[in-house]
Amino acid sequence: MSLSYCKLPNRAVLKIEGEDRLDFLQGLISNDVNKVTATDGIYAAFLTPQGKFLCDFFIAQENDALLLDIDAEAMPAFKKKLMMYKLRANVAIADVSAQYEVFAAFGDKTTQSGVFADPRLEEAGYRAILPNGQDIENAEPVPFETYELMRIQLGLPDGARDMTVEKSILLENGFDELHGVDWNKGCYMGQELTARTKYRALIRKRLFPVMVEGDLPAPGTEITSGDKVVGEIHSGIQNMALATLKLDALDDELSANGAKLTPKKPDWMVLPESA
Repeated sequence: MSLSYCKLPNRAVLKIEGEDRLDFLQGLISNDVNKVTATDGIYAAFLTPQGKFLCDFFIAQENDALLLDIDAEAMPAFKKKLMMYKLRANVAIADVSAQYEVFAAFGDKTTQSGVFADPRLEEAGYRAILPNGQDIENAEPVPFETYELMRIQLGLPDGARDMTVEKSILLENGFDELHGVDWNKGCYMGQELTARTKYRALIRKRLFPVMVEGDLPAPGTEITSGDKVVGEIHSGIQNMALATLKLDALDDELSANGAKLTPKKPDWMVLPESA
């Protein structure tokens, strides 16, 4: 298998510098920022104080700075929030999207500097935040749609395309199994609900890949079982989509706007025994 890569056109890059950068982020995000090294990145989310999803992102290290790979539409609001929480912290926060490009790579292994293993899942390959003009070395470019299909088949959410801002809960969207939450770090925004969801087994729905027979439903289309609404369609491509589904409806006959849906549980996903 060769190494393939594509640019991710829907991503922005935020740079955080300053001697307080680690402590500053540590109290705000769901993962442990101290895990970020010159070769390893993390996946994390920023939540409301009530524990609901606002945005997700990858964090990599470049010299003495942190680079955040984040959805371009979510970046302005996230940056504004960070500036609000900055107070007297010695940090500088800048949108450097014009200076960098974000890539996904998959297939053969690579040890290129600036390229790190996708922290969510080995099968997802690599992420990279590279200065303009740099590409993934010894790799063949592929269309964004190739990566998009792989992402959806693996069941990996892509920000607000697959999670509802100020409503979605991390553990309904795989953040536990996909290494987006650190259970041993100190307090962070939204931690209480996230921990309660895990330890009280409060998960009643999950984000699944679904195979679509018929026309691909638009994002936001309701999923029904008989006359009951049991979920919602999110991002999709070809005959696959990601969908939020109630766990007690997984064995039902499911449809969305006339298309038949078949859930495909990813190998990484852990469901309650009763599901």
